[in-house]
Amino acid sequence: MRTRVQAALLLFVVIAVAAFAVPLLLFTASDRTQQLVLARSADLDRFASLMDQAAATGDASALTAEARRYTQLYGEPLVVTDTRRRPVVQTGGMRAAEPAVARLLDAALRNQTEHPGGSLRPWSRGYRMFAEPAGTGTRVSGAVVLRASVGTAADDITRRWALVLAGTALVAVACTVLARAATGWVVSPLRRLDRAVGQLAAGLPPEQTRAGGPPELRQLATGFNRMARTVTAALEQQRRLVADTSHQMRNPMAALRLRVDALHTHLPASANRTYTGVTTELDRLETLLDDLLALAAAEHRAGELTVTDGSDAICDATAVATGRHRLWEPVARKAGAGLTVQTPTAEVTAACTERELAQITDVLLDNAIKYAGRGAEISLRCTSEGRFAVLTVTDDGPGLDTEELALATTRFWRAVREDGTKGTGLGLAIAEQLLAGRGGRLELVPSSPHGLRARAVVPRAPGDGGAR
Repeated sequence: MRTRVQAALLLFVVIAVAAFAVPLLLFTASDRTQQLVLARSADLDRFASLMDQAAATGDASALTAEARRYTQLYGEPLVVTDTRRRPVVQTGGMRAAEPAVARLLDAALRNQTEHPGGSLRPWSRGYRMFAEPAGTGTRVSGAVVLRASVGTAADDITRRWALVLAGTALVAVACTVLARAATGWVVSPLRRLDRAVGQLAAGLPPEQTRAGGPPELRQLATGFNRMARTVTAALEQQRRLVADTSHQMRNPMAALRLRVDALHTHLPASANRTYTGVTTELDRLETLLDDLLALAAAEHRAGELTVTDGSDAICDATAVATGRHRLWEPVARKAGAGLTVQTPTAEVTAACTERELAQITDVLLDNAIKYAGRGAEISLRCTSEGRFAVLTVTDDGPGLDTEELALATTRFWRAVREDGTKGTGLGLAIAEQLLAGRGGRLELVPSSPHGLRARAVVPRAPGDGGAR
């Protein structure tokens, strides 16, 4: 935002400075051109007067001497003729017979004054031609043509333009400094607000936004701080409720299990079915408490990673896949399923911790083993796909239909046909939170001809070329 505001202000500065500088540059060029014209017009008047005297007296010596001294001093040639276009004096190599000179002489003998038009510029070079008739009133006694150099005038215009442009540059720099200061004054509170909003959206306590800038922004910052305190307190109470409830229920649950186990020896055989149901529900409650704690921790960690730099976390996805296969293969064999692993020969590093990637893999393998059924074949594969490391768990079990796939990561959701299977419905939600915190994603797609393919996609660590 600061860049856009500065760009708008600087555009206004450029337009304002250009609106001032361009007319001033044009005026200085026009003024210096006018000075040149006036000076040469005065010189022409002088020579026209001398020519008129020479025509009256028949003595052109004064005219000749004056013309030669003028050319010697200023380096500008001139031609003076009588009414019959006979040269009276020619200096500096300019001749009356030259076409351009002859045209101007004809005009002057017709009692017309010729001055060049247009303003000079710093890059103007060469000369300008001036012509004026000699005589008084309508009586013409001769003609004067002067070829004036514009080099000195162009150099003067260059110096004046340099001064104007230097002043314009100073004004532009001053305006730029003021624009940066003004935008910083306005935008800095907004940047702090944006950072605080990001922290609040991540579920973290935002830093108190210091009130600054215009009165409207100070009022906004004060209101945001009040809102942030209220929202943060509510979020923290909710998080503590989940975590504390899960933690505090562990002791009663442990005590209840001890009492139930102690009671088992005093129960008749007819109560074994009831006892088994109670212990099963106790197991389910303990698993639910563990998963609630894991979900709360995953959500909190995902929130932290959205506003902090977690780029230093690196692990070997290939090693994680191999280790989890070694751990889960006996479990799969006991459940009547087969579990294989495929890993690349080169190391594939993922931008997350080994614990996080292992937890995600455990969730996917646990789901596959529980829901694929006996006789299923399950594969764990580690690959590198572009900028991502991918752990894929594929099974050939019953899988999920389109509607079920859309609900699979919903908390506490379980397929109706799996009601009798142990589970809380929180595993995929935990994996999704952990992946989202690292900038990854969880993909669930059907496997051909039947089954489910779960893909944990994690950004690769910087500098990892990957393996395919």
